[in-house]
Amino acid sequence: MKKISFFLSLIFFAPIIFFAGCQNDQQLQKNLYMIDLAYDQLNHTAKANMTLDYVNTSETAFENIVFHLYPNAFTEEAEGSVCSSVNEPKVYPNGKSFGGIEIKSVEIAGEKAGYDFQGDFDSQLVVSLPEKLFPDERVQIYFEFDLVLPNANHRYGYGDNAVNFANFYPIACVYREGQGFATDSYSPNGDPFFSDCSDYQISITYDKNLIIACSGDDVVTEENVETKTTKISCYNVRDYAFVLSDKFLIKSEKVQDTTVSYYYYEDQDPEGSLNTAKNAITTFSEMFGDYPYSSYAVVQTNFVYGGMEYPQLVMISDLLKGDDNDYVIVHETAHQWWYGVVGNDEYNESWLDESLTEYSTALFFEKNQDYGISYSQMVNGARSNYNLFIKTYKTIKGEVDTSMDRSLDEFETEPEYVNNIYVRGIIMFDTLKSQIGEKKFLNALSGYYSKFKFKNATTADFIATFEEKCGRQMEGFFNSWLFGEVVFIEMN
Repeated sequence: MKKISFFLSLIFFAPIIFFAGCQNDQQLQKNLYMIDLAYDQLNHTAKANMTLDYVNTSETAFENIVFHLYPNAFTEEAEGSVCSSVNEPKVYPNGKSFGGIEIKSVEIAGEKAGYDFQGDFDSQLVVSLPEKLFPDERVQIYFEFDLVLPNANHRYGYGDNAVNFANFYPIACVYREGQGFATDSYSPNGDPFFSDCSDYQISITYDKNLIIACSGDDVVTEENVETKTTKISCYNVRDYAFVLSDKFLIKSEKVQDTTVSYYYYEDQDPEGSLNTAKNAITTFSEMFGDYPYSSYAVVQTNFVYGGMEYPQLVMISDLLKGDDNDYVIVHETAHQWWYGVVGNDEYNESWLDESLTEYSTALFFEKNQDYGISYSQMVNGARSNYNLFIKTYKTIKGEVDTSMDRSLDEFETEPEYVNNIYVRGIIMFDTLKSQIGEKKFLNALSGYYSKFKFKNATTADFIATFEEKCGRQMEGFFNSWLFGEVVFIEMN
């Protein structure tokens, strides 16, 4: 998720080409996105086309396919959907700015395809198929679209130092058997995303003065007279994002089988930041299971919150300093395991990646004690601040909802979301580890990672894995925390 730094989050008041070697059964059951994009730096726009080789992995025959159009959350019609009023001045330091995506054409088998829009601010695109798409069948859909980037310090937009391209293309909605396509709209709380792992072949053209920070296992850049074109291959990733800047400096080192790169322009200790990323990859690989990709990019950029995770790439806010910077790098790296490799519905079960990622960050500092952030500091700080949150909310509102298992739009305020998902999550997992012991706890997490690698997991999957690995009934424990029965936690 968009990570609010540790020291802020604990304070209530802070507000179609398949490559050889990849053609296995799992490969053939994934979608392939082929995107060609050209960025106009002067006008902050882009023209793009995309061919999606889509496979129906469900048990249902489809008459249409639904796509998220996340850039439309930045349109004028969707005002208020990307951030709270408290954060608006940070998102739009130069005044309100709008952007979006315009679908120019959709084709199937060389013929124009019918399509329509649905949801708030045209947040989904519904493409009609010329004939039913049965289970295990594939169809290629061609899109042409234009992008307008807002002047916004956000996932999608440009600022004074960099241009962020995230969630910028039509993204196929996850289909859930018996429920249909998951079509939840954008939310200012959390990360309103849910997607399947896919393969990507991408070509990005941009001005020659810019440097690209991108994810990918195969990346080749060609220089032209006035532009560069970077061609990228990605396999088994949940989303795709990249960042452009004319200010980037780069440091890279290899850890295990992964090249870790740090893109930055304002950092007095870039070696330290790179080492933190390397240490996080090493620590989490040892605790949960190997990091499965050959590259990982930590990218400093203009971003309103502490950071934001994407597969093989994370955004780190250029507003962070010192311990905050290290903390956010660790948190976003933990997301490579929880959200990146093991996915989930971040809109309706945000605790499943955010609470787990926040606690994984605490585990990192327990294993790496040279950072000045201790495990006990995090847990005790969480207990203290959660108590303050409850007391304050009860004083102001007379009651407080302490449940964790609810959708993003059910959190009335950002502090309510932060305290119940991040802060309460630390306390819940610390309590669980104390009850079952560290060995069983980490064994259950590594089992969860192994079982649901490159898949989407649910709350029920998580609980079932812990019950299996620990040999005990645990549904009562999780339900008491997730549905708010555990309300007030006294300090020891």
